[in-house]
Amino acid sequence: MTMSKTRSEGTSTVVSLPLPVDVTAPAVARQAVRATLSGLGLDGPEVDDVLLATSELVTNAFEHGEKPDRLDVEYADGRLTLRVYDSGSGRPKLKEPSPMAARSRGLQLVHALSDDWGFEPCKGGKYVWAVFSLR
Repeated sequence: MTMSKTRSEGTSTVVSLPLPVDVTAPAVARQAVRATLSGLGLDGPEVDDVLLATSELVTNAFEHGEKPDRLDVEYADGRLTLRVYDSGSGRPKLKEPSPMAARSRGLQLVHALSDDWGFEPCKGGKYVWAVFSLR
């Protein structure tokens, strides 16, 4: 698994990571995001929020998308954007889980932890994104 880093215009750092198509994908993604944030000198409790959201987005792509493809991380002007690509065409839905349900809280967590989140169709599927303020 290789991670590529590029510098875009301004202060934006983009990391693109191909995701494995198995249950290791969330752990691989968390490790890459943690390394990226550490490399940017970012730490603190908000990093834990980003890591949890990373796990949830990748898990959703694995379980509800047709195939997780990659994770992109972008940081510019104190804002971090995660994008998780998958080949599914289904739209993510923010559901109110049953209090007794052991699952179905992933997007609720992303919604609660991020400044904003959503999804966009793209060639070959879609990506689900979340934005965080980090200084």
